[in-house]
Amino acid sequence: MQPTTLESILEQLGEGKVVPYLGSGVLRLDKNCPIPSTPEALVAKLVAKSSVPHKLLKSLTGAAQFIENFKHRKTLVTGMNEAFRVSATPNPLHEFLADIRPPMIVHAWYDDLARKAFAGKEDWGSVQGASQSEHFGEWTRWYDPMGALADAVVGETWTTLLYEPVGSIAPASNFLVSDTDYVEFLTEIDIQTPVPDKVKDLRKGRHFLYLGCRFNTQLDRILAHQISKRSSDKHWAVLPDPPTRNELRFLEEHGIERIELPLEDFAAQLMGAAAFG
Repeated sequence: MQPTTLESILEQLGEGKVVPYLGSGVLRLDKNCPIPSTPEALVAKLVAKSSVPHKLLKSLTGAAQFIENFKHRKTLVTGMNEAFRVSATPNPLHEFLADIRPPMIVHAWYDDLARKAFAGKEDWGSVQGASQSEHFGEWTRWYDPMGALADAVVGETWTTLLYEPVGSIAPASNFLVSDTDYVEFLTEIDIQTPVPDKVKDLRKGRHFLYLGCRFNTQLDRILAHQISKRSSDKHWAVLPDPPTRNELRFLEEHGIERIELPLEDFAAQLMGAAAFG
C-alpha cells in the first residue's frame, strides 16, 4: 500500500467522507474471538444442533431454510442466538471506528461487537434489516443507543448511523439468513425498497472502505453493490488473498482499489497513522 493511499483514507475518514463496511473477517483480528467469522463456521454451528441434508451442510442460507421449514423459524433464531450470544469484546478496529464517529458504518455480519464499541457514547443508533417471516411489511427496525425501538425520524438526528443490512443479534435478534429471507430482500433491492432513506442520503458522494470482506459470492457482490449505489466512484478494499475472476471484475466495475495487506497490518497502519497524525 502506498503511503499516499493510507493518507488519503485517513484524511477522508476524518472529514466524514468514508463509509467503513465491515464484513465477518473483522472478527479475526482477535485470534481468540469465539464468534463464527465465516459463513462456513456459522453453518457448522447451526447444523450441530439441527440436522440437515448432507448437500446443505456447507450452505448457510440453504441449511437455515431447511431448519426454518422443518423445525420452525424459532428453532433457526435460537440457533443463531446460541452462535452469537457469547462473551466477546470489540477489537481495537471496532473501537477506533466508534471513536472517530463517521456518519455511517455498515456492519454486514450478525455479531454485536460494532454495537458494543459505541457503549457509553451518545447521539448514535442503528438500523437493521428485518426478516419478513417475523416482521411482515417492515424492511428495517431502528434502535437507539439503549437498544429501545426507535424510528427513522429519530434516526435523522443521529451523528453516526450503524447500518446492519442483514440484521444482528443485538438488541432484538433480527436475522436475514435463510433462502426466503434473501429472496424477499433481493426481490426488492433493485428498487432499493429495503434500503433506508437515511442510508441513501449518507452514501451520496462518499467512499466505501471494505474491511474483512470478500466478494466471491453473488450474494456478497449484490449486497455491496446495492448498498453503495450512487456513492462516489472511488473506494478501497483490503483483500490480502488473490481475488477470484468475479471479484476482480467487481472491483474494476465499482472503482474499488485493492489493498494487498492482511487486515491486521492495514488496521495497525491506519490506527498508528491516526495516533501520530
